[in-house]
Amino acid sequence: MRQRHLPTPSLSQHRPCALSALACAVWWCCAQSAAWAQTTPPAAPAAPATPASGSAADTPLRLQTSPLLQEKITPEAARAQPTFIFGDRLTGRPELDTIVEGNAELRRNGAVIRADRIEYYQPEDTAKARGNVRINREGNVYQGTEAQMKVESNEGYFLEPTYRLLKNGGHGEASRIDFIDNKRSVARNASYTTCTRRPGPSWLPDWVVKASQVSLDTETDVGVAQDAQLRFKDIPILSLPVLSFPLSDARKSGWLPPTINADNTSGLEVAIPYYWNIAPNRDATLSTSLATKRGLNLGSEFRYLEDDYNGTARVNWMPNDRLRGSSRWGVATTHNGTFNNIPAIGSLGLNLSLNRVSDDNYWSDFPRATNTLTQRLLANEGSLSWSQGPFSLNSRVLKWQTLQIPSSIIIPPYDRLPQLTGRYTRSNWGGLDVSTEVDYTRFRSQESLTLQPDAQRSYALAQISRPWIAPGYYVTPKLQLHAANYQFDSALSTGQNRAQRVVPTLSVDSGLVFERESSFFGRSFTQTLEPRAFYTYTPFRDQARLPNYDSGANDFNFATIYNENSFVGNDRFADNNLLTLGLTSRLLDPATGVEAVRLAFAQRLRFSEQRVTLPGGTGESAGLSDQLYGATINWSPVWTTDAVVQYNPKIKRSERSTLAARYAPTDYRVVSAAYRFSRTASEQIDIGWQWPINDLWGDKGQNLGPGAGQGEGRWYTVGRLNYDLKDRKLVDSVLGFEYDAGCWLARIVVERLQTTTTTANKRISFQLELVGFSRIGAGTNPLKTLKNNVSRYQYLREKITTDPSRFSTYD
Repeated sequence: MRQRHLPTPSLSQHRPCALSALACAVWWCCAQSAAWAQTTPPAAPAAPATPASGSAADTPLRLQTSPLLQEKITPEAARAQPTFIFGDRLTGRPELDTIVEGNAELRRNGAVIRADRIEYYQPEDTAKARGNVRINREGNVYQGTEAQMKVESNEGYFLEPTYRLLKNGGHGEASRIDFIDNKRSVARNASYTTCTRRPGPSWLPDWVVKASQVSLDTETDVGVAQDAQLRFKDIPILSLPVLSFPLSDARKSGWLPPTINADNTSGLEVAIPYYWNIAPNRDATLSTSLATKRGLNLGSEFRYLEDDYNGTARVNWMPNDRLRGSSRWGVATTHNGTFNNIPAIGSLGLNLSLNRVSDDNYWSDFPRATNTLTQRLLANEGSLSWSQGPFSLNSRVLKWQTLQIPSSIIIPPYDRLPQLTGRYTRSNWGGLDVSTEVDYTRFRSQESLTLQPDAQRSYALAQISRPWIAPGYYVTPKLQLHAANYQFDSALSTGQNRAQRVVPTLSVDSGLVFERESSFFGRSFTQTLEPRAFYTYTPFRDQARLPNYDSGANDFNFATIYNENSFVGNDRFADNNLLTLGLTSRLLDPATGVEAVRLAFAQRLRFSEQRVTLPGGTGESAGLSDQLYGATINWSPVWTTDAVVQYNPKIKRSERSTLAARYAPTDYRVVSAAYRFSRTASEQIDIGWQWPINDLWGDKGQNLGPGAGQGEGRWYTVGRLNYDLKDRKLVDSVLGFEYDAGCWLARIVVERLQTTTTTANKRISFQLELVGFSRIGAGTNPLKTLKNNVSRYQYLREKITTDPSRFSTYD
């Protein structure tokens, strides 16, 4: 067929058009396309005229916003856009039809249709495409032999198509796809996978969902497959009448894949969880599990997040535990709320923490059920606080549940029913810092275990300080007054029903800061030298006959060596006449201020023996204390080292030592090791790591990502080992292996958790993750186990990029 050529219209040829806007757009595009197809070469363009000085050409350009290249276009703007038609040959009748043949293309309303032949019927707004058809709808691409669409409403069908979704790279094939609108479509006799297709007719994805019908909704990012079968390595592993799956990283409600767990306490356990996406800031997970050794277990978790408050609630109930022959349950709830700057009121806070279980053996039978560090001491507390300006009030209720076992009885802490605290704090009041704290607490506990009576304690602390701070030095003298009054429910051994104590304290904290420019190993630094002197004096007040409800010994470290009191809590205040001397030196990057090296030393000089002690304890003798040495080195971003040593000069040995180092050269590569020694307690080595095994044979690439091909997998090893050198045995340990195949990952984790000195809970977990689809797990959650135990563990699919643009597939 001979090609029709139209002259290129000039600006003077533009006249009002009686045809429709669509016809005008078609005519314009046809004229432009035909003009470029003329066989006669165009004349050389005339040289542009030089603009006169001061003309509009001299005016600086101003950037303006444009609807072009916008990811989201409003429906109104989409309807106002013209239709563009391109092709080798165009024929048609105005306001009726247009036929484009050869490299045919139609662009309208965010959609691009390409084919060998496109027929557009204007009255019905319908486009029919045949031969090598490709449709791009907002980045989602469909290819096949024949398609028909209503351009404005995006309704239509596609025969024998393949498709690829933009957000997650999911793709597949179908015998037919029906387009409902620009967000929804239904694929018949379809397949779905996220494995990247490779050349060759024999290619099969590692995993694929095949279904009689797949509904795709890109607005809610949910796909639903009817009569679905999930195949892995061409082996069917799951068949369901209805199967829903995500089309993005967004959360969605639905059944989660069943999980299988095996450990030495519960035996084989199968769980079927359901996830309920209640709202963007609320969700819940409901789970039903069955264990071979124990029976049915029902669990739930509810989470919520608001601007002013957040919280979680977890409940587990086993109606009949065959292991113990009784019903078992556990409840854990947290709530944290702060309402700031309420007019005429101030700020209010409400915090709740509830941890209760059914019996004393719950902690050992369900070792992973609680998140508390003290599994046998469960705190249940609630507090209500108020603050405005320098004033604050806090009311608190605390009750402990103590899980006792006959072989190891715990003396329970005291309940606080209630505790009321008020504070007043004023800074820079004529150069002075002043504060006052008053506290009333009613202590309750099991008297048969505590051996001292319950009581009401009123406590007050007033302090005033005058800091002098300058760039090169600081001096802060401080005066404190501590007072406490006790009323006992029953008489002490001395016959007293009441007691009181008043203790004054004087302290002076001072330091100097010297700086100089230095250079070490070719690097420039700002080096500091920071001597510090801290003196405190507290006269002796006899407190031996007072009960101890909440005081304990302060740990000896760099944070506490400069404190006025050797104890925490309000029942003991140590008599002190001591001077603490310390010296710190740092190397700082002069450009960024990042600390490369820190070296520290501190030691106490006690001028008189400490006489106030805890019940059954001994006081510190006069003279020099143990020495503290500390070093932190971050010379290279990939290396971090830290060391703290408590050295006893009298016996010339270390009392406590902690040495730690971490090497993290790149993502997914980290090794950490720590040595912890306490002369009177333990000596342990702790090693953790995450590293690609492929590095052993020279393959030092990063993790593959969802677009990697099959047969290019990478192995990772990850774990943590805690070894007791004194007992010569593993305490807690986690060992795992991960395999990244691009569109799927597999991980196996073996965990050993010490429950008592002679028993341990052992568990093995397996998880198969189909990237962009779901996780089929064997084990409660291997990812959670690795995150909780391995320092700086990175999930192989951590999202570090933004969502793909619809223009990434726009052509």
